Amino acid sequence: MERKHKSGFVNIVGNPNVGKSTLMNRLVGERISIITSKAQTTRHRIMGIVNTEDMQIVYSDTPGVLHPNYKLQESMLNFSESALGDADVLLYVTDVIETVDKNEEFLLKVQKVDCPVLLLINKIDQTNQADLEKLVAQWKELLPKAEIIPISALSKFNIDYVKQRVEDLMPDSPPYFEKDALTDKPARFFVTEIIREKILLYYQKEIPYSVEAVVELFKEDDEMIHIKALIIVERDSQKGIIIGHKGQALKKVGAMARKDIERFFGKKVFLEMFVKVEKDWRNRDNILKNFGYQLD
Repeated sequence: MERKHKSGFVNIVGNPNVGKSTLMNRLVGERISIITSKAQTTRHRIMGIVNTEDMQIVYSDTPGVLHPNYKLQESMLNFSESALGDADVLLYVTDVIETVDKNEEFLLKVQKVDCPVLLLINKIDQTNQADLEKLVAQWKELLPKAEIIPISALSKFNIDYVKQRVEDLMPDSPPYFEKDALTDKPARFFVTEIIREKILLYYQKEIPYSVEAVVELFKEDDEMIHIKALIIVERDSQKGIIIGHKGQALKKVGAMARKDIERFFGKKVFLEMFVKVEKDWRNRDNILKNFGYQLD
């Protein structure tokens, strides 16, 4: 008897820095979400697609839930909240460090979802059995319908079990995307994410949060990909910091990004980067929309 095809959307939500992007990469098996130790690394919903012969699982990594201080963060919260409405399975990620009442408003929304919820307690290598049991009991009280699974995304502990549970919960459905698709995002998107990751790693303090990267040219031939990217900052002083003394900082970031882009596409890359000032872009609707943020 022929097996039925199963397909569904699995959305990953939770507070910043609990390990959602690391988990996403473990589940998808590709470096889809950028990961750094700074909060707010993921600004968009990013989909990673896992295909087998009779199944398609569409994973979606969302920005960490924040109380918005400016329009960019409002957009990020919209992405996270929309993930509650269209999931077939919800992965709520927490860890052994944060308190269970950290974001009560969002938790109330999670309590109301109709789909199955897998509550993943990450970073269990940073605690002991007794404390973990206490934490599990607290979560059981808060989300009684959720299935609680202790994991370590970093050391891959229990990840195969999570994958198995997700597969078990997938509804019968034809595929939503082409069977060879890895993600719903275009190639340019991953170039900008890689550049942003390098900026987050290389520059300190508030600089990375006021930066956006835009790909103006992505031209591919048999031998090479030619990319022209723009780094957008809010102030002239930030432009100076990004470029650095005699352009050294920009050169360094460009070299780091190029290496990763080459690894991602499996091809030689020629990368040109320029810096442009767009005053107060994080609060300007037209610019945020151009960058693909979801506004009310």
